[in-house]
Amino acid sequence: MDGTILVADDDRTIRTVLTQALTRAGCKVHATSSLTTLLRWVSEGRGDVVVSDVIMPDGNGLEMLPHIHEVRPELPVIIISAQNTIMTAIQAAEADAFDYLPKPFDLPDLMHKVSKALQSQSVKRTNSDNTEQASPDELPLVGKTPVMQNLYRTIANVVNTDLPVLISGESGTGKSLIAFTTHNLSDRRGFPFVSVTPQDMETIDGPAKILARAKGGTIFFEEIGDLSNEAQGRVVRMFDGFNDFTPRFMATSQRDLGKAMAEGRFREDLFYRLSGVSISIPSLRERVEDIPLLVEFFLSKNNIDGLNHHDVSDDAMAVLRKYSWPGNVRQLENFILRLSSTAKEPMISRAEVENILSNQPSIRHQIDGGDQTRLQDSVRKHLQRYFDLHGGELPPPDLYQRILAELEIPLIEIALDATAGNQAKCAILLGINRNTLRKKITDLGIEVTRRRKLM
Repeated sequence: MDGTILVADDDRTIRTVLTQALTRAGCKVHATSSLTTLLRWVSEGRGDVVVSDVIMPDGNGLEMLPHIHEVRPELPVIIISAQNTIMTAIQAAEADAFDYLPKPFDLPDLMHKVSKALQSQSVKRTNSDNTEQASPDELPLVGKTPVMQNLYRTIANVVNTDLPVLISGESGTGKSLIAFTTHNLSDRRGFPFVSVTPQDMETIDGPAKILARAKGGTIFFEEIGDLSNEAQGRVVRMFDGFNDFTPRFMATSQRDLGKAMAEGRFREDLFYRLSGVSISIPSLRERVEDIPLLVEFFLSKNNIDGLNHHDVSDDAMAVLRKYSWPGNVRQLENFILRLSSTAKEPMISRAEVENILSNQPSIRHQIDGGDQTRLQDSVRKHLQRYFDLHGGELPPPDLYQRILAELEIPLIEIALDATAGNQAKCAILLGINRNTLRKKITDLGIEVTRRRKLM
């Protein structure tokens, strides 16, 4: 490599490692812990590539990007960040960063990206005339819960691999958005993202037309379980007929493809070709703590779209958190839009929320009965999702005790609530010794409130 690299990071170790590695590769390096110094260097015309952290003592590297582009629009900027969320990556892309790497980063990978930046003719990412940007009607990737953090890590781990990705989840969880975001953050983002419909695969020449459109980009099958058996065979042959411009395959499914495969409704060879990486999107019921963040996001979006500004009262938010949301984030978005359109006061009340929710569908969970999902099946599904979200790695040790605690806590809390906090009655209900119950309440940190039970 030949060029001058400007490195900005408040971690001295990282500055030293990058300086040594880039110097050995033949580059000149100027390193600093100050964004002010970095911007001065850029203004003076120094540097061919910038490598910058986000959180710095004197500012934010992402917020500095517009200033760099204003002064030096041709200068590539590579963002590195310990804030390993998908939103950080998206913000870096939206700010026209040349590339983004989460910390801890792989040094050879960073060196490769610096080399690409030096060879680039422009930092402005533009879509060529033949690039398809079939972006879905985007739902927000908003969430701070552990299941969402695991999802972010999984996406970060697979974003620049060539492995096919199978994305599962309920309707309205944002499966298509995950596929498009993964493509748009990857090295293939300058190539087409081709969304394939069942009709595209019903003709003999359909696969050839799709491959011609993809040109080494991403081929995306939405709800691949809906394809006919003949169309599934054509997808298998697409996998086996790659040329020099091998595309990446992604697919989504609401259906249990394993069950469909066992019943002969989905081809086994296609299932194993698709499931290089399996990503399971959590339902909104599994990340209740993210509901206030999503509500705030949708209210802000509605405000931008011209609707009056609204907030949600605490008791109204409590109702939203308790609702089952069978349509997930999509249903919540439409619900908040309706609230914003009909609310009479700036503060949305509980009564207004309950009035609209009374006409919304809901989900009833039963332990066993008829066609309802058994508790065992629900737990199995949840555990499988937990393992899948670790991206092929094993979860942390002591899993048995942690899972038991996860089950015990809600069981005891609900039993205590049903018995109005009477521990003697609760112990009888659970079928355990009263002293055992007391010990579990203490060990698990469960709060007990005695009250008169209203029947």
